[in-house]
Amino acid sequence: MNPGSPPSPRIAIGGFMHETNTFAPTKADLAAFEHGGGWPALAEGEALFEATAGVNLGLAGFIEAGRARDWTLVPTIWCAASPSAHVTEHAFETLAGRLLAAIERALPLDAVFLDLHGAMVTEHLDDGEGELLARVRALVGDNVPIAASLDLHGNVSARMVEAADCLVAYRTYPHVDMARTGARAADRMSELLAGERYGKAFRQIPFLIPIAWQCTEMEPNASLYRAVAEAETGPVVSTSFLCGFPAADIPDCGPSVLAYARTAEAAKAAADDLAMRIEAARAGFMGEAFEPLDAVERAMAISREAIAKGAARPVVIADTQDNPGAGGDSDTTGMLSALVEAGAQDAAIGVIVDPQAALRAHEAGIGAKIEIALGGSPKVAGDAPFLGRFTVEALSDGQLRTKGPYYGDARMDLGPSACLRIGGVRVIVASKKAQLADREMFRFLGIVPEEAAILVVKSSVHFRADFSPIAEAILTATAPGPMPLSPASLPFTRLRPGIALAPEAPAEQTASDAAR
Repeated sequence: MNPGSPPSPRIAIGGFMHETNTFAPTKADLAAFEHGGGWPALAEGEALFEATAGVNLGLAGFIEAGRARDWTLVPTIWCAASPSAHVTEHAFETLAGRLLAAIERALPLDAVFLDLHGAMVTEHLDDGEGELLARVRALVGDNVPIAASLDLHGNVSARMVEAADCLVAYRTYPHVDMARTGARAADRMSELLAGERYGKAFRQIPFLIPIAWQCTEMEPNASLYRAVAEAETGPVVSTSFLCGFPAADIPDCGPSVLAYARTAEAAKAAADDLAMRIEAARAGFMGEAFEPLDAVERAMAISREAIAKGAARPVVIADTQDNPGAGGDSDTTGMLSALVEAGAQDAAIGVIVDPQAALRAHEAGIGAKIEIALGGSPKVAGDAPFLGRFTVEALSDGQLRTKGPYYGDARMDLGPSACLRIGGVRVIVASKKAQLADREMFRFLGIVPEEAAILVVKSSVHFRADFSPIAEAILTATAPGPMPLSPASLPFTRLRPGIALAPEAPAEQTASDAAR
């Protein structure tokens, strides 16, 4: 800072992220946030900077952009948990309390930035982020700018929009732009610090979009998100399209559009235009999915054809309905059963979470044969443990470092882990869950993903960021799991009136109809 220059603005920064599947089998308690579930573990104060450095997070992007502007960044708390059922009241109140206390200690402040998801539901609150932002607003007052980055899957509420001066959402799924979104939020923060106050517009879209068909590498989202970026012109400074997280039985579940502009009129026009484009593209949010055995047999046929042409690459199958990134526990066995039944060779599947199986493997040692009942969720209809005799091929403490574009340079802890082989199938078994969206999550146990014929990943879309470059083909399978591919399969009772349960559903097929 040059002598005589104005003091550097003091900005409190933090993150509190959770994507809530209200139909999922397991809730997020305080321990889940302390671990992180594939994201950096809970960190407070100065430890926040080291915990998030180099990770693909909105917070990391904002920190980098803020430092480049010589802002004084006051760290509060960073925490995230793997998607699951509701955040427990104890966990929310504990972590929100720590965040608010840190902000209060930092007063007076010039601004606040938070890295949020946008789809947090707690045991006692439908709108976790709306409540959190409202509490921050009450603490800092009406004149201190508040900005936040949001996940593309956020279920945005009017309360969130009212409490914050600007909300900026990811534009890619797989989310390879999380850090870039934080940097975009910093651009808006610069104007807010200079005294700008934006006109806002918020529109909710009247149909739910299946997670697997929200991918921005495919149509219609590829075109829609180009339109979102192109809408930022003239007086319009920020636009976002959030596809929503369609497994939340709350009134604000579903897609939405946000627009911020120099005038309220310009924001309204931009939001209306984007909402119209999304509704016009409604019929395009569809894709092909396979039953488990059909998916494996199709993958084997594609692999044989590729080998015959001398250009063999792995066929990747998404086990989308047990995606831990959407609330699954990563423990169902439908795809493993299909691989074994079909006699698949050079196949690998991961991650199946079973701490007891991992412990048995560690006790037995490499090369041992163990008979176990692997995985299986009693809370998932049609699923059961897989009974088999496995060979222990490799062991690990579960500590690894990711390298792909989704997680970035993140430290991951899967707990005691093992590679178990049965026939031509190798299984990554871990003690803690994280979405398999990085090739290192195979490699840390000796599996070279590029050399496999078939890879089954417990993920819906995020895996594409690191696996598309090596895939001969990508298939989506619907083995039993807690996150149905179609939200129309979920027993909703509390959605807002008039929202269709799927893009292809007629307007009259709403949540209230399904509940009858």
